Amino acid sequence: MEHILQFAWLIPLLPLVGFLINGLGRKWLSKSVIATIGSGVILASFVFSLILFLDVRGGQTGSGVVHYFDFIRVGNIHIPFDFQVDALSSLFLLIITGVGFLIHVYSASYMHSEPTEHYGRYFAYLNLFVFSMLLLVMGANFVVMFIGWEGVGLCSYLLIGFWFKNNDYNYAARKAFVMNRIGDLGFLLAVFWLFAKVGSANYSDVFSSLQTLSGTDITIITLLLFVGATGKSAQIPLYTWLPDAMAGPTPVSALIHAATMVTAGIYMIARSNVLFTASPVTQTVITVIGLATALLAASIALRQNDIKKVLAYSTVSQLGYMFIALGTGAYVAAVFHVMTHAFFKALLFLGSGSVIHAMGGEQDIRRMGGLKEKMPITYWTFLIGCIAIAGIPPFSGFFSKDAILLSAFAHEGMFHQVVYYLALGGAMLTAFYMFRLFFTTFHGSFRGTHEQEHHLHESPAAMTIPLVVLAILSIVGGWVGIPEIIMEGGERISHFLAPVIPLQEGHTVSHSTEWMLMGTSTALVLLMIGLAWNRYAKYKEEKETALGKTLGNKWYVDELYDKVIVHPITSLGNWLEEGMERTGIDAIVNNVGRGVQYLSRQIRLVQSGQVGSYVLLMVVSILLFFVYQFFIKK
Repeated sequence: MEHILQFAWLIPLLPLVGFLINGLGRKWLSKSVIATIGSGVILASFVFSLILFLDVRGGQTGSGVVHYFDFIRVGNIHIPFDFQVDALSSLFLLIITGVGFLIHVYSASYMHSEPTEHYGRYFAYLNLFVFSMLLLVMGANFVVMFIGWEGVGLCSYLLIGFWFKNNDYNYAARKAFVMNRIGDLGFLLAVFWLFAKVGSANYSDVFSSLQTLSGTDITIITLLLFVGATGKSAQIPLYTWLPDAMAGPTPVSALIHAATMVTAGIYMIARSNVLFTASPVTQTVITVIGLATALLAASIALRQNDIKKVLAYSTVSQLGYMFIALGTGAYVAAVFHVMTHAFFKALLFLGSGSVIHAMGGEQDIRRMGGLKEKMPITYWTFLIGCIAIAGIPPFSGFFSKDAILLSAFAHEGMFHQVVYYLALGGAMLTAFYMFRLFFTTFHGSFRGTHEQEHHLHESPAAMTIPLVVLAILSIVGGWVGIPEIIMEGGERISHFLAPVIPLQEGHTVSHSTEWMLMGTSTALVLLMIGLAWNRYAKYKEEKETALGKTLGNKWYVDELYDKVIVHPITSLGNWLEEGMERTGIDAIVNNVGRGVQYLSRQIRLVQSGQVGSYVLLMVVSILLFFVYQFFIKK
């Protein structure tokens, strides 16, 4: 443990230092220095994270808590500032810093046209975002996790509204901030409940005190934690902020939607797997919400025409699959999908940024087409990302998706069978809408303007190299979870995470059944890709139907929220402002002020400066005093 003490704290500290340097020096540092500092600190954190990961994997470190100082000590409340070093945290550190570094490198070129001051502000926000996420992952108790949790919420607000001169972007940032605060309240209430029942928020204390908690306590605590997860990880009903987060720069979308913020809820539940396993009610709720989110978002993605909006709803859908895994007790499968999703979704978002860059800011796929020849690197890497997310072997998404579907199928009972078949249907929709996006964007003839066609070009190396690296990871990243039936000694990620997430017992299927499930899902996915090819390889205008219009308008959920929640609250606020604030509280305060002014004006007249008047007042006062003393006072 000694060598952990030497550098574990450097992993989150370095991005914080980068934030301070770039934030304070944004007006006088050059863009090259800003980009070097911003990317360099993340690279250094990645190196330290890799060393830590290899130590944990090799058994040299094992797992443990590193204590630094007491954060709060008041009465019986003791909250230490500790870091948890184990298999789960070390794996997430690699994902956050590794993918985060590639996004930083990509950003150096993508954002180069920004003024230097805004360029520095952008990298400062990115560094602060990574710092907050690392703090969230490394915290050894729910309070330190919550500090990082709030930090990523703040940074998402700052980054989504980065181009703050556009009021629509400011609205999107505010929407993300408010919806996350709703979820955060659930998280905070769960922490208070733990303090009330256990007297501590440390993971070790909470998980070892499970026997002292009643079934009702565990259910309430886990449901409250899940409310927090629905906010960060964009599940029904708190998912609508995430598609609007596309208002931020494309690399921000990759950072928020791939490796960091949206995975916070999955990490929190996986970390607290002991609590959630003890509450079947909460697990059922998680499964239902995850499944509904996966299907709803996938259906919406079918008719979106903004390249980033398709990927945004794809992210919501994939997060739904992760929650299905969590709800069925397959915590490792959820973490596995977090990892593979980080690779292929970051690749897809950065690939979309490359397309937008070449198209001069155009994001409507109906005005693209024929980009295959002009952008070969972006084309092939984007294709790899689409294959991976569709779940075709041997790409990474296949193995993690298969693990999730298997976790649902292996459970007995009609409920889990329904979950399996609906989840399989969602996987088919995923393949269709992703290849609709791919074929419409890269195949057929170019449908943009002559000016756009004239400027079409492949992106610079600083943008294409991260695409290539992520494409390679999207191919090989899933091999750490290859099932035992395919390769002896497979499912290494399950064994690696076993100290934190115990290996599942029971709920197994025969090898022949598992082969059948994998073959069936692959065949259905290939069928959907074929249908997408037949429909979109040569672009034809989509006919407007009632269902198509409903999907294009996102099932009118935002309009429903506006009608049922936003407008009533706004109306109530306006009534309180007019009826209570202005005519009530303000009127009382203003009338008190006017009364004091009136009295002061009247009393001022008594001070006439005439001595005779003062003597008369003194005599009258003395007479009144004597009358009171002798005749009135008893």
